[in-house]
Amino acid sequence: MTDIAVSRPLRPRLSRVGRRVSLAFLIVFVAPIAVAAGLYFQSDATRDWRNADRSSAGLLPPAAVNRQAVVRVFAARTVRWRGIFATHCWIVVKEEGASAYQRYDYTAWGDPIRVNGFPPDGRWFGRAPEVVLAVDGAQAAAAIPRIKAAIAEYRYRTVGDYQAWPGPNSNTFVANVMTVAPELGLKLPTTAIGKDYPYDGRWLAVTPSGTGLRLNLGGYGGFSVGWVEGIEVNLFGAVAGVEFRRPAINLPGLGRFGIKED
Repeated sequence: MTDIAVSRPLRPRLSRVGRRVSLAFLIVFVAPIAVAAGLYFQSDATRDWRNADRSSAGLLPPAAVNRQAVVRVFAARTVRWRGIFATHCWIVVKEEGASAYQRYDYTAWGDPIRVNGFPPDGRWFGRAPEVVLAVDGAQAAAAIPRIKAAIAEYRYRTVGDYQAWPGPNSNTFVANVMTVAPELGLKLPTTAIGKDYPYDGRWLAVTPSGTGLRLNLGGYGGFSVGWVEGIEVNLFGAVAGVEFRRPAINLPGLGRFGIKED
């Protein structure tokens, strides 16, 4: 009788907690993806991606004009309906005095690591890229040899290694290559699905920026907290979070809203 008497008041409380959790899930995860889907189907992204524009978006000056060393990370919405949820990221480097940029993508076709397969700042099958990281000069020059070495040693480099979800994919490649240069302060967009895939197999590790910790459930879920990353919650690749370094919120499908990154 005592057990029954004690448990009865708990039922309404548990019910209220359950409703609040469900409401929070709908607001934070489901609603943003629904909005992103609506925006996608109202845009021209549904057109034939095979014939889409892949020309330069004009985000980089000619290599011969900019004599400094350059490191860039770009991101653009990915191909077809997957663009509702996800972005494709890639790395561009140029050593000091070099006459050309080098672009590195990780793709699902051909050799996974594709070098100079597209213009350095090219549109990704019609979708204009954004600059995620821009570093020039001495800091870039110091990081480039490490970045190139990490690309050469990347473990998932054979045909068949690429997996769109939960990884390893293009964003896994960029996230893990760039861990060799944490001083650059890279934070990939929360729409970069695959960035949290455990490349090293560890479920608990330092965040890519080296400023926090990440709990990773095989890429299917997880939790991160760090100065650069902020707080991020990953549910089956959909990531929501808040940032502190440059105050912002991040929503699945919709991305970042807040103070513009440098």
